[in-house]
Amino acid sequence: MAIKSVDGRELRSFTFSEESPSQEVRAVERGLLLETLANELPADSIRFSSRLKTISRCETGDVLLELEDGTRLISQIVIGCDGIRSPIARWMGFSAPRYVGQSAFRGLAVYPNGQPFEPKVIYTYGRGLRAGLVPISPTKVYWFICYNSSSPGPKITNPSILKRQALELVGGWNSELLVAINATPDETVSKTPLADRWLWPMVSPSVSAGGVVLAGDAWHPMTPNLGQGACCALEDAIALAKKVAAAQKSDKTQLEEALQEYGRERWSRVFPLTIRANLVGSLLHWENPLGCAIRDNIVVPKLVKLGPMLEHTNYECELLK
Repeated sequence: MAIKSVDGRELRSFTFSEESPSQEVRAVERGLLLETLANELPADSIRFSSRLKTISRCETGDVLLELEDGTRLISQIVIGCDGIRSPIARWMGFSAPRYVGQSAFRGLAVYPNGQPFEPKVIYTYGRGLRAGLVPISPTKVYWFICYNSSSPGPKITNPSILKRQALELVGGWNSELLVAINATPDETVSKTPLADRWLWPMVSPSVSAGGVVLAGDAWHPMTPNLGQGACCALEDAIALAKKVAAAQKSDKTQLEEALQEYGRERWSRVFPLTIRANLVGSLLHWENPLGCAIRDNIVVPKLVKLGPMLEHTNYECELLK
């Protein structure tokens, strides 16, 4: 892992095997991960592109889901893992995620004849923004740019405009990032306002109610500053699967208690991570020239340690049976 300034100067370089042998970085393309997980399920288990229209409670206590294509589903257990704009979370009384004053461009550079970068993560810090470059395969490189913005701005869906805006943000940088952006197909470029939801104890709604339970971004959206959003969603899935499997042959009371126990177990991990991700984003996005100089010449080169910096990634779980 290398951390650089906008002029291309390397501020610090980390080697995992030397500084933190227990840590490693594995970059996986999201589409490939989803395909791999989906292939482990029985055929026809997943109905893609089925948007939820309404959710309601039946007289029996079961949950009725009506999809936009007219399909009606009745279930004893509903797991709302439907993302940051989850209609299930809204139905359960959760507030909309809060914009944190930052937005992000993302893209996937494609090199059919082989990408030119070393197998290392490269971060670049500027004033009020930062960027990252992550090789994920012999032919693909993921990149992102996070930057301060007082408002999300107008929604733009034209990917060529988004790509041009991303290049304008880092146009004066001496960085490998420019090479990657220029090698990025327009259709892979996206812009996302960054938002989170802090799950305050005794204030936030319960994670479950009557067989409906939340997981992932639907419950605990967090900023990407720690790289743990999707990771925490996978952790949720493991913890929730264990609780449901243990209680599925019991009555509804025991099932609901299992779902509540899942919430208590996961809250103690995801709530601190949500706050930490928010604070890290604020610290990394300094705009003051003096603050940036201190960061680039003292904090990053002399104070940052790889082990403590990545300790949040440590999560141990037993194998599913």
